[in-house]
Amino acid sequence: MTAPRLYLDVHVLQSVPPSNINRDDSGTPKQAVFGGARRARVSSQAWKRATRTHFASSIPETDRATRTKKITELLATRLKATTGLAAEQADRLATALVAPLGIKKSAKKDAQSAYLLFFGKPQLDTVINLLDGRAPDLAALSDTELEAEIKKLPVAEQLTTGHPAEVALFGRMVADLPSLNVDAAVQVAHALSTHPVQTEFDYYTAVDDENTEDSGAGMIGTVEFNSSTLYRYATLGIHQLHDNLADAETTADTAARFLESFARSIPSGHQNSFAHRTLPHLVLVTLRTDQPVNLVSAYERPVRARDGIAEESVSRLAEELASVSETWGSAPALTLATYAPLSTVQDKATTAFGPSIPFPRLTGQVRTTLASWLETGELR
Repeated sequence: MTAPRLYLDVHVLQSVPPSNINRDDSGTPKQAVFGGARRARVSSQAWKRATRTHFASSIPETDRATRTKKITELLATRLKATTGLAAEQADRLATALVAPLGIKKSAKKDAQSAYLLFFGKPQLDTVINLLDGRAPDLAALSDTELEAEIKKLPVAEQLTTGHPAEVALFGRMVADLPSLNVDAAVQVAHALSTHPVQTEFDYYTAVDDENTEDSGAGMIGTVEFNSSTLYRYATLGIHQLHDNLADAETTADTAARFLESFARSIPSGHQNSFAHRTLPHLVLVTLRTDQPVNLVSAYERPVRARDGIAEESVSRLAEELASVSETWGSAPALTLATYAPLSTVQDKATTAFGPSIPFPRLTGQVRTTLASWLETGELR
């Protein structure tokens, strides 16, 4: 019998003013062709990092997850702080503790791994606890003796349990040691504009405040930008998140906090130049027990309204949600939405999404519903 599944689908419409929040290797705002039209695009990687950073902002620094090549350095720092070892001894013991993981070393910096590792900082404390107060004695052993003693410790096992919420949400892949892999509970789509866009250029000059000899600029340059109304989508497998966290209350809390962070976050590219810190004008949440459904097909035919894009984008999304339900016979088990007042399509939005509710109430209702499902297996 297949275990019950529950997917939290999050659909966001968000208008962004002139900005360059996610650029390619030449500095151009990322783009993609969809429905035969060139669209603004923000990569899933960029928005996942923005979401993760927002999610972590309320967590004490020492308890956060981190994605880094410097696991050995972090472990040595914690060893120095907790055992009183000298720096050289802590570095040597940290290197010995990481060695059994079999992680490839960087070709340029021997103290770093060849790739980024994602783990919780508290998980390093569990590794240090394996030393059971013997850190000074182990640090005094020869290299051969130290290697033999460390091999007796379940270092890898300590990194397979007690995952922080960030790792449980976004997963981890370690090619050299598959046993450390964590299946991601979250999938994030590349954000796409609901309409065609054209890249524009901002020519700027900077004044040398101390230059009193002539009127020339201290420097000149250009930055590319566009503006867009973005459709953003993410889906969270509640069952997978529960598998990763192994606790119902923590799962419900984490899902609600993810929803808030995904809605409120925004990538910070060229932020100081454009201050593009908008909030969505619509957040639509659907709970499904069959499969996740990305509603981007609503914009396969690009929006070309001349009197604003946002309301027509809301209208298209309402039509797509109804169309999917009717065509496939699979309406969401629950639909909730937060959206700004609409002047022309209010009735259509209310029919498709239900009445708008304040966002804090929406996240609270999602949390309560998920907690109930995790406890009883039923959506109430």
